[in-house]
Amino acid sequence: MIGVNKVILIGNLGKDPDVVTLPQDLRREDGTINVVKKASFSLATTEYHKNREGERIEQTEWHNIVCWRQLAEIAEKILRKGTQLYVEGKLQTRSWDDKEGNKRHITEVVAENFTVLGNRNRPDERRVEENRSGLETILNQEIEPLGDLPF
Repeated sequence: MIGVNKVILIGNLGKDPDVVTLPQDLRREDGTINVVKKASFSLATTEYHKNREGERIEQTEWHNIVCWRQLAEIAEKILRKGTQLYVEGKLQTRSWDDKEGNKRHITEVVAENFTVLGNRNRPDERRVEENRSGLETILNQEIEPLGDLPF
């Protein structure tokens, strides 16, 4: 039997991505060391429901998101705290021993792709900087709601 490990989230970034550059084991022909980028950030998803008394209850879950390589480079350039984001990826759990020797665990969503849906911190920003790439310009544009979809 085949398994499926698929996560889809829509939420808001809790902070700017933390980006680190890690050396790879491979060396290039010119002797330089290959590097790989890793971007990590938190994403908040919020659901609303009513309790027995009819009061509206807000429940927020925080998710740890990790992007690698080119996706990490894009995240570093365009993602900021408050950005509304659609993320597709898979769950991964890691464990390690901390400085005190305690076993620690973390479950992360390893992003396979993401789409910027909006940025509530910059709703009126319309300027386009000259050095901004075409991809960044497209991803940072405000998107109008699609309304009722037939599915």
